[in-house]
Amino acid sequence: MADPQIGIYGLGTMGAALALNMADNGIEIAVSNRSAGPIAEFMTRAEPFAHHVTALDTLEALIDALPTPRLLLAMIPSTAPMDAFLEQVIPLLAEGDTVIDAGNADFHATRARSAKLAEHGLHFVGLGVSGGEDGARHGPSMMFGGSEESWTGLQPILSKIAAQFEGAPCADRMGPDGAGHFVKTVHNGIEYADMQMIAEVYDLLRHGAGLLPSEIGAQFARWNDGPLESYLFEITGKVLSYDDPLGKGPMVDAILDRAGQKGTGRWTAIEAVKLGQSATMIEGAVAARAWSAEKALREVAGAALGADRAGVTPDVEELEAALLAARILEYSQGFRILAAASEEYDWQLDFARIAEIWRAGCIIRARLLDDISAAFREGAPEGQLFLAPRFAPVLERGIPALRRLVSEAIAAGYPLPVLSSALAFWDTLRQPRGTAALIQAQRDFFGRHGFDRVDGKDAHHGPWWG
Repeated sequence: MADPQIGIYGLGTMGAALALNMADNGIEIAVSNRSAGPIAEFMTRAEPFAHHVTALDTLEALIDALPTPRLLLAMIPSTAPMDAFLEQVIPLLAEGDTVIDAGNADFHATRARSAKLAEHGLHFVGLGVSGGEDGARHGPSMMFGGSEESWTGLQPILSKIAAQFEGAPCADRMGPDGAGHFVKTVHNGIEYADMQMIAEVYDLLRHGAGLLPSEIGAQFARWNDGPLESYLFEITGKVLSYDDPLGKGPMVDAILDRAGQKGTGRWTAIEAVKLGQSATMIEGAVAARAWSAEKALREVAGAALGADRAGVTPDVEELEAALLAARILEYSQGFRILAAASEEYDWQLDFARIAEIWRAGCIIRARLLDDISAAFREGAPEGQLFLAPRFAPVLERGIPALRRLVSEAIAAGYPLPVLSSALAFWDTLRQPRGTAALIQAQRDFFGRHGFDRVDGKDAHHGPWWG
C-alpha cells in the first residue's frame, strides 16, 4: 500500500463522506476518529476501496503515518473542539505541514487560527464544503482559504473529488486565511434567501390560488426546465409531490412549520452590517426562520389578531419573471458582501470564478450562475450585478412583475420578508437622491454631528437651527 496522501480525522457524516469520495477516486488516505466505533463502521462502508485506506486508532498514529509535508483534514465542530484539536496537534506536526478545517466556521476564528499556526511554521486552511452529505460523497463545491503553498499541496486532491462542471472542477483558492470560509458563509446566506423566496411563492400558490402541493410541485418542475433551473427548484418539485407515509395527505402538511438554522445565514447578515452592506433579502430570510421558531406565539397571535388571508391569483408567467428578477437581486446582494469583505481584508476575490465553482455540487447551483460569471468577466458597471447589461432585459420585465406580485400579496395579508425586501433594495438604489438628507439633518439637530452639503460649501460653521 502506498503512503497516505492525506489524513482525515473525524468520521461523522461529512468526514466519512469526504473520505469515501477520496478513496473512491484512488486517493490514498489515512483515517482516524476520537472513538473507535466510527472507524470500524467506516471501514465496512469503505470495503470496496479498502486498498486505498489506512485506519489508525489514535490521532498520534494518524499523524505519524503521513509523509511530510503533511496534509491533515479535520471534520469536527469548528468551535471549541477545533481549538482543542489544534492545541493537541501543533506539537506533533513539523514546519510546512497543513491542517485543514473543512467544517462551517466563523471566518474570524479561521483567520485567528491561521495566524496562530503560522507562528509555528504551519499552514491552516479554512475549506468551505457545500453540497451536504451527498455532495461530499460524490462531488462537492469547495472554497479554499489558505496559503498558496498549501493550495499547491491540496489542489490535486480537491480537483479529483470536486463536482465537475463541463470538465472543470468546482474547487478553487479564494484567497488567504478566512477567505474560503467567508465565501462559504455568503453562499449559505444566499441559500437562506433562495429557500425563503421559494417558500413565499409556495404560500401564495397554496393558500392564495388554492392549488394542491402536488400541483405546485409540478409547477416548480416546469420552472426548473427554464431559466430558473436550480437544485432548490428541482428538489422543491420533488418534495411537494410526496404523500405522508404515516397518514393521509401531502407530506409537507405533516411537517411542523418551524425551520431550523445552523447560524451561517445569521453570520452573513451580521457580517454584511459590519461591512456596511445591509443584505436585506438574507436578513429577511434569517428573520423568517427566527419567527417560525415562535410557534406558540404565532398560534396565540393568530387567534387574537386573525389569520385570514385573501385569495390571490398570480399569473404563472409573471411569477417566473418576478422570481428571476428577485434571484438576480439576491445574488447581487451576496456579491456586494463579498466585494466589501475582499476590500476590507485584501483578499482580491475573483467573483466570476466564485460563480463558476457554485455551478455544480453546491446547494445554490443554478443556471443563472453562468450569466453571473459572464457578467463579471464582461465588467459589470460599478461591479454591480443588477447593472450588468446582460440582465437589463430580464429586470425590465421582471421588476414590474415583482412589484405587482408584492403589492397584491401584501394587500391580501401574505408575509413576504424576502420578495418585498428585494423590491425595497431595487427601489432604494435607483434613486439618485434619497431620504438620508432628512435623517442627517435630524442627527445634526440633536447631536451636532455635522453634515456634507450638496453644493460642497462648508457646513460646519455652527448650528443652522439655532
